[in-house]
Amino acid sequence: MTTSPLDPEEFRRQGHMVIDFIVDYYKTIEKYPVLCQVQLGYLKKRLPESAPYDPEPIETILQDAQDHIVPGLTHWQSPNHF
Repeated sequence: MTTSPLDPEEFRRQGHMVIDFIVDYYKTIEKYPVLCQVQLGYLKKRLPESAPYDPEPIETILQDAQDHIVPGLTHWQSPNHF
């Protein structure tokens, strides 16, 4: 498999998507419970045995982060923390 460098405009588009993901998280952080609501080992059960051999679209990666990573976070930045 040969890969080519990421097109500068595609890199910009994907970078903007990551920034939008972070901004949306902070914009709606109060909707999440402050403390993590998952059991110990929760994420390990959701991870594949190995990293993918082929690249995944940034949309898939960000959706995975939203669906699997964010629920396991303690949201220290939440205005509901105290």
